[in-house]
Amino acid sequence: MSVHATLWRRPLAPAGLLMAALLVAALSPGLAPRPAGAEIKLPPGFTATVHITGDGFDTSSERRGQGIPSAATIAIDPSGFTYLARTGRRYTQGGEVDDLWPIYRFPPGGARLSAAGESRYFYGPPLPSPQVAALRGREVLVTTYDRDRKVGVLYRIADGRAEYVAGGRPTGGQGQLLVQPEGAVVDASGGIIVADRAAGTLVRLDRSGRVVDSPAGRLQRPRLLAYGEGERLWIAVDGDAEAPWQRGPGEILLLEPGQPPRSVLKGPVVSAMAIGPAGHLFIADRAAAEIFALRADGTRVPVIKFTDQDAPRSLAFVPVTPETRKAGIAGDLFVVTIAKGTWPINEVVRISGNFEELLRAR
Repeated sequence: MSVHATLWRRPLAPAGLLMAALLVAALSPGLAPRPAGAEIKLPPGFTATVHITGDGFDTSSERRGQGIPSAATIAIDPSGFTYLARTGRRYTQGGEVDDLWPIYRFPPGGARLSAAGESRYFYGPPLPSPQVAALRGREVLVTTYDRDRKVGVLYRIADGRAEYVAGGRPTGGQGQLLVQPEGAVVDASGGIIVADRAAGTLVRLDRSGRVVDSPAGRLQRPRLLAYGEGERLWIAVDGDAEAPWQRGPGEILLLEPGQPPRSVLKGPVVSAMAIGPAGHLFIADRAAAEIFALRADGTRVPVIKFTDQDAPRSLAFVPVTPETRKAGIAGDLFVVTIAKGTWPINEVVRISGNFEELLRAR
């Protein structure tokens, strides 16, 4: 049987819709029940439901699509709370706009957002071009950079308060530490590794934010990082691509202790990646409209395929903890989706299934 035997499409037949409604209502009290809006080819035995959506944010009078404002990064803490960084165009029809955007924090049960109630989900102050880069326990690590992409700052948000960690304008004759920081990970010691796309470097910081070293030499536009078993550091570089929705060429590198970075896969420009069950790397390829797993030997394992101009934008796995088990979401994959190419509004789709068994069978 094909791994893509299940094609999830909208709308469901009445009986299927009722079943999906009961499931979502049980797990997501704040979310109006309905199945996933994206056109997704799922592996056998997997299901997809909307976890976070919204109304009134699509500025097109013709589309009037459902979803929340554009969100390119996602993270989920051990309690099951979902963090999203709101992003948007630098220019609108009315001219230039401010680059300050909020971080959202949604409960484990999901949510339906409205413009009137949007602020209740804000977490911390608005920040310039923010990206939810990583979690350290329940601390949210956020990378930011200014409009000109010349000064970057790393913040931590805890209990709704943002605190400076590293970067900013140098003083006392020091060099610029962060220019355009994007992805970040927390290593086994609790230190932080940051990918600086404009500078072409990785920067390693200790727990306090003090610079330790650079774990790799010059790289061609490193943007995303993932840290897995055996202290493996996965690095997604954009290469010649100006943006993650382009087709490349990009490259995925693997940095292992005591070894130089080695190329594992060339071609896709990765829009997001995360460590999943059994230490496998899961990758969202927006241009190819798919999610696949990647092994250390470069083997690609197809997992999920999007159709009808839908695409994955970001992804994260829910940690397996007593709190997430109680919420019924432990080990699930949350995907920020773009419907029919309409990137200004997104939804978070929850995909449930046995990912470890799927990869073992492949």
